[in-house]
Amino acid sequence: MAARRPRRASSTRARARPRQGRQRRPQRRRRWRRWLLIAVLLPVLGPLLLAGLYRFVPPPATPLMLVRAIQGHGIEQEWVRLDAVSPHVIAAVIASEDNLFCSHEGFDWTAMRQAFDAYERGGRLRGASTISMQTAKNLFLWPDRSWLRKALEAYFTLYLETLWPKARILEVYLNIAEWGDGIYGIGAAARHHFGRPASLLSRHEAALLAVVLPNPLEWSPAAPTDYIRRRASIIESRMAQIESLLDCVRDR
Repeated sequence: MAARRPRRASSTRARARPRQGRQRRPQRRRRWRRWLLIAVLLPVLGPLLLAGLYRFVPPPATPLMLVRAIQGHGIEQEWVRLDAVSPHVIAAVIASEDNLFCSHEGFDWTAMRQAFDAYERGGRLRGASTISMQTAKNLFLWPDRSWLRKALEAYFTLYLETLWPKARILEVYLNIAEWGDGIYGIGAAARHHFGRPASLLSRHEAALLAVVLPNPLEWSPAAPTDYIRRRASIIESRMAQIESLLDCVRDR
């Protein structure tokens, strides 16, 4: 009787390799699907979780602060609760930046339409941002003027308007806004420019601080130009006119 030939180990291994390859392919696909899901959900859930956290916890830093720090600027900030901020500051900032703050749901559609029409006529892309939109931009986004950033700004504004009361939006805005080279928030701004706490700022000082918000690196409330003084005078007159529009932040 002829002896059976032993099976070649090499042929067994050769047959095993395709099976192992077939097993690895589903694993790779599952891994790629997992990473794709993370890539899709992270931009949605990340800001949502941060917005939920920052409703109760002061944000430790903002993208603008980090960009300025990389550029060699310092970071001076002093967190101040809204009820410890002079009511003149609250009125001045709303009068200057967004006098419909308490009545809109994050967007001033009339101002945005006017800004878009001006851009269509060849003008530059200007803000038309509400305080809610500026808070979203300062909290989550990079300093830039582009349609992409404006779209993301609107997206994150919906989070803030949904999850935060108006008083919290204004409180965070006042505490992360840039008010000079390395100066962030009303607490640091009050001490740096006027040598006093935010609770003791006068009506005129509050108006000066509100005026320089659009250009804090070039304008100084402590050394105002004639233009800044004129703008501050206009804001002071507006402060009296909008008293009835401040219910959402009064006595908070």
